[in-house]
Amino acid sequence: MPKGVICLVSALAFHGITDHIPRRIAIGPKDWKSQVDYPPLRIVRFAGKFLRDGIEIHDIEGVSVPMFGVAKTIADVFRHRHSVGIDVAVPALKEALRQRKATPSEISACAMRGGAWNALRPYLEAFTADG
Repeated sequence: MPKGVICLVSALAFHGITDHIPRRIAIGPKDWKSQVDYPPLRIVRFAGKFLRDGIEIHDIEGVSVPMFGVAKTIADVFRHRHSVGIDVAVPALKEALRQRKATPSEISACAMRGGAWNALRPYLEAFTADG
């Protein structure tokens, strides 16, 4: 996938904050979707503004791979909670905070930009409440 970006559960798995099986890659709404037989992938089309935000480049076995960062990925799994599952999104948020892979402010900023703030906010508040 020349314009693909590793996203959602696949990005969570790479960042070490889920043990679910990764299979998703993001492309733009009009990007060409190449045929991939193995590994089985699910293509998710992100609007341009969501596809450009939060990309990091990681070297994997000598290949530069675009992937969303932790805070952006957490926001995205809450935005896509109906297809990914809230049972994946909530533990990923908790684990990202526990491992300090993203701060609450980074996560909330990505959620606000990504349209996931209303869904994510109660969980973020619960996990970061003093007391």
